[in-house]
Amino acid sequence: MSPPTVEVLGDHDLIRLSVADSEAFGQIFDRHAATIHRYLARRVGRLLADDLTAETFLIAFRNRHKYDMSHDDSRPWLYGIAANLLRGHQRAEIRQYRALARTGIDPVYDQSEDADARVTAADDVRALAGVLAKLPAGERDVLTLIAQAQLSYPEAARALDIPIGTVRSRLHSARKRIREALPALEGTIDE
Repeated sequence: MSPPTVEVLGDHDLIRLSVADSEAFGQIFDRHAATIHRYLARRVGRLLADDLTAETFLIAFRNRHKYDMSHDDSRPWLYGIAANLLRGHQRAEIRQYRALARTGIDPVYDQSEDADARVTAADDVRALAGVLAKLPAGERDVLTLIAQAQLSYPEAARALDIPIGTVRSRLHSARKRIREALPALEGTIDE
């Protein structure tokens, strides 16, 4: 006798269920909170990311009845909410990148990791963070959603509620600015 199979519900199913049973939304939080927090922490630091992560999921919970059920994966929707919240904290984000540019220490990663590897990468990290601090917010949003959050172009477009062509244009422009500012990193920034 084989064990019973457990059906894994998609995000859209959980959100649909949560309209009648709010406890079901907890699984959305369990699935995606760490990912959203990592994205936010990289942009504004861990402390502010704690608050923004909680606020992201509170807004998502309150607006779950508006979720487009044709999308199984709620990550782009959640990243979109997080990106909107970040707009109110752009100064903190720019301070975060400037601090990273000065120190080369990424506050998201465990500082007890391989010291030699950190020192080797510190110059490139500092230089890149300095450029990120100077990027226009729209370009920085697209770049971080694609590079850090690993969203596809259509997912980034959905997250930011912009056309996919705008995603491509902003990403191209951000990469061009980075290449111009950091010629030593040429070849590490893919098109």
